[in-house]
Amino acid sequence: MKVLFLVQKEQRAILDRLYEGVAAHCECDLRWLDSKEQRNLRGYFRRHVDVSRYDRIVFFLRFKQEIRQAGFIRTIPNLVILEHDAYQNYIPCKYTGKFSAHYRRLPWVRVISSGFMVTERLRGEGFDAVFVPKGYDQSLLQDQGRERDIELAFVGSTNSVAYSGRKALLDELGRVEPLVVTRTKSGEEYCETLNRIRFFVSADVGMGEFMIKNFEAMACGCVLLAFDQGVEEARALGLQDMHNVVLYRDIPQLQEKLSRLRADPELARSVAHNGQKLALEQFSFARIGQKIVEALEPPLRPRAPLNLLETLRLKLGV
Repeated sequence: MKVLFLVQKEQRAILDRLYEGVAAHCECDLRWLDSKEQRNLRGYFRRHVDVSRYDRIVFFLRFKQEIRQAGFIRTIPNLVILEHDAYQNYIPCKYTGKFSAHYRRLPWVRVISSGFMVTERLRGEGFDAVFVPKGYDQSLLQDQGRERDIELAFVGSTNSVAYSGRKALLDELGRVEPLVVTRTKSGEEYCETLNRIRFFVSADVGMGEFMIKNFEAMACGCVLLAFDQGVEEARALGLQDMHNVVLYRDIPQLQEKLSRLRADPELARSVAHNGQKLALEQFSFARIGQKIVEALEPPLRPRAPLNLLETLRLKLGV
């Protein structure tokens, strides 16, 4: 299968290993589009893309730019959209409902979503949606076997509106437990910090899916204390409470389970070990890349014929 894989050039997350994971399982033409190119996809395709050469064309671009260009995107054959932020379709934020509205203009497109229940909701709305979870960079993040001198911590951003629930929970927890909340640079500093943490608090409140930090913390050997996203979401990922993860719904429940783990270091070690094993087997970017290619393979829905204006614009290249 020959795949044109269009990704964001300027992106805070380091996703090179994910792209390599995809390329390992197909004939992949990977291209990084800068902001200007993402804002003018019609021009980029006119100058640089022969769509007839590809079995699949995959977008992993800024949703903000995609929704402004649906008219052109409708003309692209064999299109698949890889989306890690579609949970915002179902939470109160500036993109509430906008993913559904966008996909309704492209009803034949396959959407690969990183949330199981988000995928189910999209499927319930009639879209061709497939679940492939987020993962972690196995080359950057691993257990270094060092002393864990930070007992309880969260590493990451709490600034955006989408993270308001995360901030509120961490603030509440910090009033009753010795919680460290910090930020680091991506890469080596981040890995070293995760390796110092015994209990990593994931606070993906109201998001409906598990963010990438969960898998990163597990891979680095932390005991993951994860906000419970529901039975179906956990089951889809293989997460089992007090076996390979610690799930909680509120601060009192988190404290009760944390107390048990503090009193039983062997249980804590077991949860960390089992979580790390799951992450290594299922959530490395090498494995996630393979799953993405598997999601590309089934036949796509037939695309609606182009109307007269779309045909004319394609011929004229405008």
